[in-house]
Parts: sequence; C-alpha cells; structure tokens
Amino acid sequence: MADPSSGSGFRWSAWNLLLLIPLLMLVTPWFNTRNPVLWGMPFFYWSQFLWVPVGVVCVAIVYVRTKGGGVPLPDADPRVDDLDEGAHR
Repeated sequence: MADPSSGSGFRWSAWNLLLLIPLLMLVTPWFNTRNPVLWGMPFFYWSQFLWVPVGVVCVAIVYVRTKGGGVPLPDADPRVDDLDEGAHR
C-alpha cells in the first residue's frame, strides 16, 4: 500500500470493501441452474443481468463516500503566476 502523504497510489477506505460484492457474480456454480425461470429465461441468465445494477450501485456508493477524502495538495507557490504566459498581457 502506498504512503498516503506521497499523493499517489491506493487510498484505503472501509467503503472499498463494497466493491467486492459485484465479484460474487463470478462464482458461477452458485447460479448455474435453470429454476426459477423468469419470462422464459433460466435463472443463470437473469441473475447475471441482475448483477449489473447491483455493481453500478456499489461503485456509485463507494465513489460518493470516498471522493472527498483525497490527499491535500501542498500550497501553491505564488511565483507560479509570474511564469504563466498569459500573465504579462
């Protein structure tokens, strides 16, 4: 895991564990059955389609809950404006 003060790498949050839920769809032996049938579609297929919105909701929740926890940037150097090519106009 990267040092949070370095400004790069993975930042740990307990909310990231929610991203493991969509990975459950990869355990196909749990869903490899025909019954129950929904609109003529075997369980395996409609359960896989059901995982799409579940995954979207999980990713959206993690994004919303962790987007504000970024690493603070160091204070900008005030001399940077002098280097801006539009500053002299």
